[in-house]
Amino acid sequence: MNYEEIIKDIYTNVELIDNKGNLPSYIPELANVNYKNFGVYISTINHLNYGIGNYTDKFSIQSIAKVLSLSLAYSILGEDIWKRVDVEPSGNPFNSLVQLEADNGIPRNPFINAGAIVVSDILISNLENPKEDFLKFVRSISNDSKINYSTVISTSEKNVGFRNIALCNFIKSFGNIENKPSEVLDFYFNLCSLEMNCKQLSKLFLFLANDGCSLFGNKQILTQSQSKRINALMQTCGFYDESGEFAFKVGLPGKSGVGGGIVAVHPKQYTIVVWSPPLNAKGNSYKGMKFLEEFTTKTKLSIF
Repeated sequence: MNYEEIIKDIYTNVELIDNKGNLPSYIPELANVNYKNFGVYISTINHLNYGIGNYTDKFSIQSIAKVLSLSLAYSILGEDIWKRVDVEPSGNPFNSLVQLEADNGIPRNPFINAGAIVVSDILISNLENPKEDFLKFVRSISNDSKINYSTVISTSEKNVGFRNIALCNFIKSFGNIENKPSEVLDFYFNLCSLEMNCKQLSKLFLFLANDGCSLFGNKQILTQSQSKRINALMQTCGFYDESGEFAFKVGLPGKSGVGGGIVAVHPKQYTIVVWSPPLNAKGNSYKGMKFLEEFTTKTKLSIF
């Protein structure tokens, strides 16, 4: 498979289309990003790598980090984690409060904001120095010590994070938050502020294409079963209330972030990251979704 040639062709075509997406103005710092940025990077299990466009420019990975926090919490708690958070698609926007009351404070899945806040609470309860230990975990998977939080982004999110504050306190009222909401939210805002480029993110996620085993140092991050379940959650819940559409058109486990990034995983084969900041109405990268649909169509490689 000539990934380089296919990616070049699709990139050229998608770059020319009218970008109907918008920058996320509700997080001030994300609205300052150049909307023309567009990068792609693929990493394969067989060590074939290729990037095009702005693939070395760092961006805020936002909700893509929820996969990493879930992976760490899952590795610590094992199957007990599902007592605190469910595994069902939500069918609602990522920051919705609607279902929490009916579900007695148990978020529908770990990738909506409510679920990721509960996962943050779990990590605070189980790590000695949560922010430092989580960053160490991310760096160890990727073999990249340069990955870091963005203070500017996390501060920007804290200043406008009223709905997340409401979510955390609402879940606390049901007893599904053990720690102080202020501590949980501080950790949550920081993990969402992680900055990486397409190349770093693609290499980082290879462990989920490799049965939970990192290609750097052959370290087992998750068991094969846990890796399978994380991929299943990305497939069914990785794009909020557009997850069905992504499964239908792209056919890969994946996760998006409002920073404009999308990571997609083909188990046993590759990870691919696309970054284009303008978002569609569901909060997913407009061009990123178009690119990945074309990519799996032309390569005829999806999990289906």
